[in-house]
Amino acid sequence: MKKLKKTPRDLNKLAAFIVDQTTNEEPAQEEQPKKNPAAVELGRLGGLKGGKARAESLSANRRKDIAKKAAAARWTK
Repeated sequence: MKKLKKTPRDLNKLAAFIVDQTTNEEPAQEEQPKKNPAAVELGRLGGLKGGKARAESLSANRRKDIAKKAAAARWTK
């Protein structure tokens, strides 16, 4: 069984969707923009060492304060 497609909310896309459905044509696939590999690698490197470096630079009392604040934020919702 073929999955039903959701109708787009944008009026122009909705009109194109209706025309494609009535003429039984498949819509053209939009290409996703490629990410810059250098930027991806830099972001990954920062993410790998960020938490560890932050934990080393914080004192035990400061980490405790941050944990208490986070717990309070979770429980006040």
